[in-house]
Amino acid sequence: MATGPRYKVAFRRRRESRTDYYVRRRLLSSHEIRAVVRRSNRNITVQFVDFTMEGDKIVAAADTRALAKAGWGHSCSSVPAGYLVGYAAGLKAKKVGIERAVLDLGMQNPQYGGVLFAVAKGMADAGLEVPVSEDVLPVEDRISGKHIDDRIEADVSSMKQKLEAE
Repeated sequence: MATGPRYKVAFRRRRESRTDYYVRRRLLSSHEIRAVVRRSNRNITVQFVDFTMEGDKIVAAADTRALAKAGWGHSCSSVPAGYLVGYAAGLKAKKVGIERAVLDLGMQNPQYGGVLFAVAKGMADAGLEVPVSEDVLPVEDRISGKHIDDRIEADVSSMKQKLEAE
């Protein structure tokens, strides 16, 4: 370990590879509500966060655990599940009065057409304005789940109708 008067220890969350403070500063200086998307091996969580000087405040949230309780019987970390949780989060944000959100992916490694951008597509389809390029969004066949199984396509549309009814 380096020592001496010129050695500076990085912030703890930076050392743990949990926070990129340069990106966070740019997101916070935009003064817009952030759509924080986090993905684990089994679940996807979306939170709409507003910055205050006392700390971040979660305005609306949705995750795939709620989809599973509502009847989603497939993987909760797939592209269709990401789209559905983004759609559910977008509907909840619209009820609270959020019209626009900036996508905050944190330290995750985004893949073009992947789960993280499927969440953004779901939020955009719910009526939110999310500044994302059309090139990175997944194609409709992947969102509907045709690449996984033929039965998932019907389940995606039925879950979408359930979310709209709530």
